[in-house]
Amino acid sequence: MMEIEYRLGTSQDLDAICTLIKEAVDEMEKHGIYQWDDIYPARIDFEEDIEKNTLYLAFSDEKLAAMYVISGECDGQYSNGKWECDADTAYVLHRFCVSPQFQNKGIGKAVLLHIEEQIRDMGYESVRLDTFTDNPFAQRLYLHNGYVSRGYANWRKGKFDLMEKKL
Repeated sequence: MMEIEYRLGTSQDLDAICTLIKEAVDEMEKHGIYQWDDIYPARIDFEEDIEKNTLYLAFSDEKLAAMYVISGECDGQYSNGKWECDADTAYVLHRFCVSPQFQNKGIGKAVLLHIEEQIRDMGYESVRLDTFTDNPFAQRLYLHNGYVSRGYANWRKGKFDLMEKKL
């Protein structure tokens, strides 16, 4: 398994983060997945994540391989979920993105396992997230790693699966 280094994102990382997202959007669109665009996620979202110390980066061979945000915040649509675990024991994964150069190499699973361990170490009992129902790659990653659908949210781009995993 390749070595992955993790750290908090900083404002100096914003250009690299935006490049990663642009490359990921281009890759998703090649597969007919129109989940992200110029409106979301945008640089301002990442600036706010960095200010709140909730944005993390994963590096492999000193290259940005993935990024993610974990926080206690979630959209009001999360109330649509029939959650197994209490909200105060859950932490939410947002904007998880693997660089197209690192996709299909086990990085997504490795980073996801790291995120779960990180959230468990913070004292939470479960992870919540939402995934675009028209993104089979994300759906497969989460379902194969023990996430369970708890309901749906509807946003600008369509229907999103609300998922949960008890740690």
